[in-house]
Amino acid sequence: MTADALTDVAGLRVGHATLTGDGRLTGTTVVLAPEGGAVAAVDVRGGGPGTKETDALDPRNVVQRIDAVVLTGGSAYGLDAASGVMAWLEEHGRGVPVGTDPAHVVPVVPAACVFDLGRGGDFRARPDAATGRAAVEAAAGAAGTRVTEGCVGAGTGAVVGRLKGGVGTASTVLDSGITVAALVVANAAGAALDPGTGVLYGELFQGRIAYPEDGVHEAACRRLAETAAGNTPPPLNTTLAVVATDAALSKAQAQKLAGTAHDGIARAVRPVHLLHDGDTVFALATGTRPLDPHPLALNDILAAGADLVTRAIVRAVRAAESVDGPAGIWPSYEELYGKS
Repeated sequence: MTADALTDVAGLRVGHATLTGDGRLTGTTVVLAPEGGAVAAVDVRGGGPGTKETDALDPRNVVQRIDAVVLTGGSAYGLDAASGVMAWLEEHGRGVPVGTDPAHVVPVVPAACVFDLGRGGDFRARPDAATGRAAVEAAAGAAGTRVTEGCVGAGTGAVVGRLKGGVGTASTVLDSGITVAALVVANAAGAALDPGTGVLYGELFQGRIAYPEDGVHEAACRRLAETAAGNTPPPLNTTLAVVATDAALSKAQAQKLAGTAHDGIARAVRPVHLLHDGDTVFALATGTRPLDPHPLALNDILAAGADLVTRAIVRAVRAAESVDGPAGIWPSYEELYGKS
């Protein structure tokens, strides 16, 4: 039985550190690879990204495998969380060997951030190295494969358009037996909600045919207009994703997977990849299952990755809970439309 989560790719673990109260509404999420690491790649499409160590993932460069990926709130300040993850990995002897002493390693920890500064009321409340350490420790100690979704970790302060955003995840097993999975932090300047019908764009793509009643949709529109009028418009946003598979991929193939997975964002959020977005997708391949050598064998994984990002964004928005705090009010989709 699968958990319909990123952790269905055997060996991957997810940990959250959530910061709330006292002006805080932010956090960090860590994806921890199995011992020995995973092949990794990245594709950045947003015009205002905040990232760390992404150049190391270029297929032309020396690093072949990484041990963790950090997704964090706090905009560029929150990238400090990666330092806590690096320290934990070093203590466990995990990283790129740089000498004859096995303890001499340099962990390569790619990271990307979302903009959530001030959403809890305090602009200076943001993740730091201690937050990153807490998240990686949570990942290392995770029992089973369940991943908590909604307003946790890097999705704690996330907003999608006028709605509350958060963390979502999804997975599938292909006919080949290869597992593909995704985890997203949905925090977009664009909308996830079709303004004409009240249906989530991602569910339209998935073939949803049940529409909210007119009265429900009209009440939701009024509520969104009222709350938006009292909120400070979020100036910067980002959707982050990690797409993973147990297939044996090269770095170049993983980079192709990261790139096509952006299509999944475009199906669920409109518009995307704007100048004030930092949309970034990481791809991880653990390599425990061989990939058919036919040059087109990768296509099924590429298609699944994009579909799963769409589904994970839907799940993130549906799992989110409303926030009413000193910096504003962001209703959840289910507060407005129920669990239909």
